Amino acid sequence: MIVTGGGRGIGAATAVAAAARGYDVCVVYRSRQDTAEAVRDECREHGGRAIAVRADVSVEAEVVGLFSTVDSELGRLRALVNNAGIVDRHIRVEDLTAERIERMLRVNVVSAFLCAREAVLRMSTRRGGEGGAIVNVSSRAAALGAGGHYVDYAASKAAVDALTVGLANEVAGEGIRVNSVRPGLVHTEIHEATGMPDRVDQLAHTIPMGRGGQPEEVAAAILWLLSPEASFVTGTILDVSGGR
Repeated sequence: MIVTGGGRGIGAATAVAAAARGYDVCVVYRSRQDTAEAVRDECREHGGRAIAVRADVSVEAEVVGLFSTVDSELGRLRALVNNAGIVDRHIRVEDLTAERIERMLRVNVVSAFLCAREAVLRMSTRRGGEGGAIVNVSSRAAALGAGGHYVDYAASKAAVDALTVGLANEVAGEGIRVNSVRPGLVHTEIHEATGMPDRVDQLAHTIPMGRGGQPEEVAAAILWLLSPEASFVTGTILDVSGGR
């Protein structure tokens, strides 16, 4: 399994949960080598193989290199979790710059397309593969729009939802399932980038369950979608949001 953005938060929880279920795991990170290697080591404690690979998955050449490394060090790819993504400070659309919009789309959308492309090239039975599964990590913001907060982020995640449904239909007959999870307000470090590190607690009253989620709860949904238990599930967008 490849988990992009695997050094912290939902990605880290997914990598560790996958290792516990017997996956060999590639933890992909861009800048936090120390945390990624700590996740790698925790994965290894479950007895399987795990590697940490630095790659900026918004850059095509680095994505190609990442997948080549996995080919040589871990073997046949069975699962991809497209988790890498960014958010930014709260801002209205009228104040957005082209630079910020382009960065948001490059990191959140282009990366998912590039990684999905490389996964399909390896998994597709039409190309000699043995099938596999892809889970894209979207956000409830894609459905809610995030007005007054970060519409650019919400729009980027809506694009991930479209990728999920379109690619699922495209490769369903080639042994590949493609689904996504849309986390709601979850306790991760990503909220520090918004300027509201305690954002989940501040907005907990808007969640029907009355609390924010934990990364492990999202990871459990991801692992289910990747598992044989979800063998007839593809093109599905699963909200993991406490009802919000």
